[in-house]
Amino acid sequence: MLGNRDLIAFAATADAERAKAFYSSTLGLRLIEDMPFALVFDAAGTPLRVAKVAEVAPAPYTILGWSVPDMGEAVRGLAGMGVVFERYAGMPQDEHGVWITPDGARVAWFKDPDGNVLSLTQFAPRREGGNA
Repeated sequence: MLGNRDLIAFAATADAERAKAFYSSTLGLRLIEDMPFALVFDAAGTPLRVAKVAEVAPAPYTILGWSVPDMGEAVRGLAGMGVVFERYAGMPQDEHGVWITPDGARVAWFKDPDGNVLSLTQFAPRREGGNA
């Protein structure tokens, strides 16, 4: 029923000005609209609505993620903008916080100013006969 409908992504913020600066200046998303109840960004054609709320209860898992062609470049670029990458106990991560999945994808996590967990993923190249 919804397989051919456009997706809208959501996050929340208790500090709209700080979120606006992070999502636009740090992550490079274009601000489409600043409404009384939400900030709306263009995330490569997908609208990202960051709801303005009194208090954010961040989930302990990833709520938004981006597919990147070059993890090293993406991590260096965001780190240069002040983004700190998360480290998780029991997960072997490199010096930049990047974890390599069993199928060879590379994943790194970071948080927005409200503590929402965001991620970057560089998918492993597809192999013939595989489903990577």
